[in-house]
Amino acid sequence: MSSFAEGIAAGDITDGEDLVVRQAAIDALGNMNGTVVAIEPTSGRVLAMVNQKLALSSGAQPCSTIKLSVALAALNEGLISKETEVSLGGRSRMNLTQALAHSNNAYFEAVGRKLGFEKVAYYAHQYGLGELAGYDIPGEQAGIYPDEVIPQSLGGVGKMCSFGEGISMTPLQLGAMVSAIANGGTLYYLQHPTTPEEVANFQPRIKRQLDIAPLIPEISVGMAGAVQYGTARRLGLNFSEEEILGKTGTCSHAGTRYGWFASYANTDRGRVVVVVFLEGGRPTFGPKAAEIAGVMYRNLYDHNFFIAGKAADTTASRPVGAPQ
Repeated sequence: MSSFAEGIAAGDITDGEDLVVRQAAIDALGNMNGTVVAIEPTSGRVLAMVNQKLALSSGAQPCSTIKLSVALAALNEGLISKETEVSLGGRSRMNLTQALAHSNNAYFEAVGRKLGFEKVAYYAHQYGLGELAGYDIPGEQAGIYPDEVIPQSLGGVGKMCSFGEGISMTPLQLGAMVSAIANGGTLYYLQHPTTPEEVANFQPRIKRQLDIAPLIPEISVGMAGAVQYGTARRLGLNFSEEEILGKTGTCSHAGTRYGWFASYANTDRGRVVVVVFLEGGRPTFGPKAAEIAGVMYRNLYDHNFFIAGKAADTTASRPVGAPQ
């Protein structure tokens, strides 16, 4: 599969999208074969979805982005803190911050084996994997989270927790999970308005509350480190005015390379989650997805997205299911 394509946004439904955000995403993606999804994390509104056919497809192996789910699971179980050093064999040891920033596979294989499949799967489902992320989004598929651990010949639970082996995740599922991290623990149904009327009448819908608020500071340092000095540092070549927290993913399946990057801008103004997913050949990998996200943040910044009053009006709406 080629890493490049033309006309990938043809057929997208755009009448309910934020046109500034959409254009920023289109310009950033360029001719790369992939999709960009931008979400308002405080409401679950999809602000833009470029290449909707791919974004709504059955998904792909999540590669190292699965490490966010595994990290939250291990923290929730009290197995680790961000300072806990895990043995990687021999005299090598590493803590969670370093492992997230540098996307260390051995660390997450070890943590995954200690957690065991049942706990890993339980938390993955809590965070939205294996189910539709959207609320009444036509054509959306749910991806796959296996009912049992993959065979040891394929790496078992360790490979599931480091590379996402055996799992199929969608950009919307990853976006919903990162939105929950960005907003303090609310997993929203993602909604994609398709008309100006739907935007005007938008009401957020809560899927469930996640008990992750105390854990977010434990993973945010590593997600910031990924951008500052780790696997996502290409982002900083294009944008450094606001702090961005994120996680890359790179892997191959059946001859196709995948590049993931999910992130959010750590600011009270212009809150946005950006998920970039690429597929293709050698030019496709996670750091390239991070670079694209950096261009998109730059485009948004240049259009004054990160100033007071620019956040979407939907943040003032009362979520369906929220406490009165």
